[in-house]
Amino acid sequence: MKIFVAGAAGVIGRLLLPRLVQAGHEIIGMTHRPERKPFIQAVGAKSVVVDAYERDAILSVIEEERPDVIIHQLTSLSNWDLEENARIRIEGTRNLVDAAKAANVSRFIAQSISWAYEPGDLPASEEVPLDVQAPLPRKSTIDGIVALEEAVAEVQNHVILRYGMLYGPGTWYDKKGVMAEKVLQRQVPATEGITSFLHVEDAANAAMLALEWPSGPVNIVDNEPAAGIQWLPVYADALQAPSPEYQAKIDRGARGASNTKAINEYGWVPKYPTWRSGFAQSLRSRSY
Repeated sequence: MKIFVAGAAGVIGRLLLPRLVQAGHEIIGMTHRPERKPFIQAVGAKSVVVDAYERDAILSVIEEERPDVIIHQLTSLSNWDLEENARIRIEGTRNLVDAAKAANVSRFIAQSISWAYEPGDLPASEEVPLDVQAPLPRKSTIDGIVALEEAVAEVQNHVILRYGMLYGPGTWYDKKGVMAEKVLQRQVPATEGITSFLHVEDAANAAMLALEWPSGPVNIVDNEPAAGIQWLPVYADALQAPSPEYQAKIDRGARGASNTKAINEYGWVPKYPTWRSGFAQSLRSRSY
């Protein structure tokens, strides 16, 4: 297939591109940073430099390339800028979807998140509603996710990958990531709130497998949703950081997510089934 990857040199994109090329697909990798063109070309893909907010440019390049599939992995998370990330989910997604529809692109795969569900006591399945009544500041994240998922659903054949909290090379949880720095400084308390994690390799693999999956949302998370009092001490130990302090609070929507659909219906199997071993494995590996 001819596949257009937006966010081709990002945390997931740089793992996804080589897999797609090795599988024999023709790949066009989009980035907004010219200095990332050599990486895209080195793995055997064509590179295009376009900003996701440049609507006319997006429409033009998709019209010219006429891909069979668009894979949307755009984020703006490197500097912990949640407002900018919500904007790219709203405006960037809108531009990509409109370009896909104008060029009759037959399939669209997009990155979403698995912690946007309304509050509850159990890990959320895909049937649980998104938390549209969330107060600020959570509301800005939810609004971005709702806009993204509604736009993507306009393409008849679409897969929405609701990823868990990403860890591994290039993420907040990498050795030099934002979360690692905070944990090293003992700024992150251990709480009862539940998180579902996902290694970036598993995120990339799911995006490639989604080329054959049925339409709709699917949680892509590891097998063990866990409270902060469980996972944070393990992460801190793997990082050789001080033990975290306990704080009696639970953030809204911190319930984790279930991967039952992905495993039982789609046959997806995570390479890193649990953060218990995954944290140490990822921190021992080379950072990108």
